[in-house]
Amino acid sequence: MERRSTQAGGAARLIAVAAAVVVIAARDARAQAPAPAAAPTIRLEDDPQLAALVAESLAARPELAAAAAGVDARRPKVALAGAWPDPVLTLGVQNDGFASIEIGAMETSFASIMVTQTIPWPGKRRARAALAELAVDRAGLDVARARLSAIAEVERAYLALVRVRDRQALLAQQAALWARAVEITRRVYGAGQGSQADVLRAQLEVRRLEQRRLALAAEEQQRLHALNRLRGRALDEPLPTARSIAGLALPAPIDVDAAYADARAHSPELAQAALAVTAAERAVTLASRAARPDLAVSAGLMVRGVDLPPMWTVAVGGPLPLFTGAAARRAVAGDRAEVTRARLELDALERVLRQRVADRAAALAGLTATVTLYHDGILALSSATADSTLAQYQSGRASFAAVLDAGAGILVDQDAYLDAITATQAIAIAAREYSLDDATAAAGGLARGAMPTGGAGAASSAARATTAAPAAAVAAPAASGMGGM
Repeated sequence: MERRSTQAGGAARLIAVAAAVVVIAARDARAQAPAPAAAPTIRLEDDPQLAALVAESLAARPELAAAAAGVDARRPKVALAGAWPDPVLTLGVQNDGFASIEIGAMETSFASIMVTQTIPWPGKRRARAALAELAVDRAGLDVARARLSAIAEVERAYLALVRVRDRQALLAQQAALWARAVEITRRVYGAGQGSQADVLRAQLEVRRLEQRRLALAAEEQQRLHALNRLRGRALDEPLPTARSIAGLALPAPIDVDAAYADARAHSPELAQAALAVTAAERAVTLASRAARPDLAVSAGLMVRGVDLPPMWTVAVGGPLPLFTGAAARRAVAGDRAEVTRARLELDALERVLRQRVADRAAALAGLTATVTLYHDGILALSSATADSTLAQYQSGRASFAAVLDAGAGILVDQDAYLDAITATQAIAIAAREYSLDDATAAAGGLARGAMPTGGAGAASSAARATTAAPAAAVAAPAASGMGGM
């Protein structure tokens, strides 16, 4: 009996020591992660590696070159739209009879040369050129949108790559924790004190972690492929990153009025809508002048041979708007209705833009508070919970599984903390892009998903947290592409 009691006491001490090792390992993982208040931080847009990637992408993107070529393609058409109509050269022969050429013999037989020049109604050429200039301006805004979207795509791709690598690091910490757990449960079970369920559970979690490691490795390759494509490199070209999500400074709070004024000044979509109003107004001007007839001035010379003096002619003519006048007036009325439509669409777009700015400001404020809550409270409480669970286990009031759950819960909260930081960066990227997409829903989902998980099942929650990639917050908006809409 004394020997069995000694063995039992030794096994209990083994379990307590092993559990302490697991909890301390998880706490160390949290302590090693950089925190904004304790470690040097840098704004995402000031990251030198990201700046180099952006510059490389801007030089390599065919979409940007295509948008620039669109400007070059439209610019010559302005001069063409405002050019004078080409004169018409007419060569002719008038002859008396069919038997022979009577030029020089008959007064009414001659060879003629005539030039006719159409003179557009005053203002028509200028109106056409002004309308064509808007096409160049629109193409220039396409370049601006392509550039903003290209920069944002690189920033999101870089952020996603850094995030998945951070997640891999957390998964490695969790794998080390469960590897220790497998060894501990086997030793305890071999000592006759543990349960086979603990051994099986530890082994199951190790297999699950391996599956998640493979999934994260595949995701890392996909993120790398996306970033390499954006910079015109081979898809599998390695790209080491030294940055971590926790090392990024949180974006500054958004002043709604100032941000809205900035967005109004720089949003390509808003500028496009304003150009649509201008185009509609210029179309009205052109349509009202198009109803006025163009004049055709003709001058000609008729040569009647050597013995007869030449003749000349001058004529002025133009169409009589007997059949097109009413249609032209209806066209002007339709163009005026188009002006009204374009103005209303501009107003609607301004309202959407202001909402997007306000939504981002609210979401960023909430996420910043969430990050602070994690950094200043939740992470410390998670560690304290693990300590308390260990103390309860040592006194026989908690199970070994509860100790493991508490230790893994630290990793759950660390992962959610990084998710919240990632979401703040995603909102800042969308703000710099002047995007009209509602990116705050995804960021809000991340914030809600970043709630602490405690008690039983925290280890499984930690496993899920390390695989739930913040794709919604960092993936490029599918609808925007190079258009941002």
